[in-house]
Amino acid sequence: MGRPTHAKTREKDMASKAEKIVAGLGGIENIDEIEGCITRLRTEVHDPSKVDEAALKAAGAHGVVKMGTAIQVVIGTDADPIAADIEDMM
Repeated sequence: MGRPTHAKTREKDMASKAEKIVAGLGGIENIDEIEGCITRLRTEVHDPSKVDEAALKAAGAHGVVKMGTAIQVVIGTDADPIAADIEDMM
């Protein structure tokens, strides 16, 4: 029977959010690793100067914590599925 329409819409929204977050992190080539951790995306990037905090917030991030090449993007309970979507892009 397939999934209900709202589930497919949510999947598309999540994929779109993942793409926007990747862009905010400086592109897929700038991301060394990423993992979801409850409400945060924990990432390691090549070049932290390419991280666009305003773009991440526009993509739905509640906050961004930068510690050298380690970046945490606070996004809420969607962190794990978004991390999985980004890993699929890598």
